[in-house]
Amino acid sequence: MFVLVVLIVILFAFYLFYKTKYFRSNRLVEKKWLAAKSNIALGLFVFLFGVNHLLFISETLVTYLVAAVFIIYGAVFSWIGFKKYKHYLPFAIEEAKNLELQK
Repeated sequence: MFVLVVLIVILFAFYLFYKTKYFRSNRLVEKKWLAAKSNIALGLFVFLFGVNHLLFISETLVTYLVAAVFIIYGAVFSWIGFKKYKHYLPFAIEEAKNLELQK
């Protein structure tokens, strides 16, 4: 249980970190790339929160349903974020190189 709680806190911190970098960035593609990274962190946060809820919270039907929704939603959100991350990574690298060459 302690390991899951630590991972949940770390993933939430990563989400806040990437979301802050998103708002501070001026580059268009980099913003999309950072949003994808924050989506991954948020999805894993929700997924692990659902797993923790399922394993260590009271065992009622409502608990199982809420945990299942969190697990499914978190997994889908992470998967979509990972696909966006892979898509925008080459464009973000190219954008950074172009801005570096302009200086």
